[in-house]
Amino acid sequence: MFHLNLSEGSIDNILESMSRKSNGIYREIQGFMNNQTVVGSDETGCHVEGKKHWFHVWQNRLHTFIVSNASRGYKVMEEYFPDGFPHSIYVSDCLPSQLKAPAKRHQLCVAHLLRELLNFEKNLKSQWSARMKALFHSALDLKRTLKTEDYKTIPTSVTAIETELDGLLAVDCAAFHRRERALVQRLIKNRDSILTFLYHPEVPPDNNGSERDIRNIKVKTKVSGQLRNRDGKGADHFARIRSVIDTAIKNGQEVYPALSCLAKA
Repeated sequence: MFHLNLSEGSIDNILESMSRKSNGIYREIQGFMNNQTVVGSDETGCHVEGKKHWFHVWQNRLHTFIVSNASRGYKVMEEYFPDGFPHSIYVSDCLPSQLKAPAKRHQLCVAHLLRELLNFEKNLKSQWSARMKALFHSALDLKRTLKTEDYKTIPTSVTAIETELDGLLAVDCAAFHRRERALVQRLIKNRDSILTFLYHPEVPPDNNGSERDIRNIKVKTKVSGQLRNRDGKGADHFARIRSVIDTAIKNGQEVYPALSCLAKA
């Protein structure tokens, strides 16, 4: 900006200082997550100091909370949200550690399921997958037409989709390809988490919000290859500062003034 050359050490010191000043807001964001109506979550891999690492995100319409951890498993949830989300509908993909999270209800990412079904339809010529895919598209179309007052009762259109879903899950899948059979069994196991979005106006049918909030880690990886700094905490600094930036954006604040205010704290 001012055409001045900065050493890597100076940049590292600035990032460390901003991370330290961000910590109070960062913990407030973490606290806000405990009482949200809807919480989405996702994770992605990244190299830190040359070793495989994971970034986890929990987010909703107004907040983004990102953490860096060497583990991809459920213990990360236990560390940051030991009680889970008993007041929230939890939106995620089908990773076991996500499905294990305590929550009021769960919503599986329909977009992920559709990609699996499309693969089976195209490569296995599966009629069952084609029918299930059509059912999901009908549910998504219905979601777009539902008005706020429609959620106060259960419309017959929702009941019809539920009935059709039960019929498709009652299929004898013994002759299916093992991967398609595994999908059927997964859907049966998580039957109550498939169409949650048709009963709550604020619940999305996919996990796109969490994927958007974690995409910056992928951008960072493509640009820099990995995260590092002299004390090995560069990933933590990135998670804190990025959480504050994304939360500021979601609340209608401009990033530069928000970070300037934080830097002066």
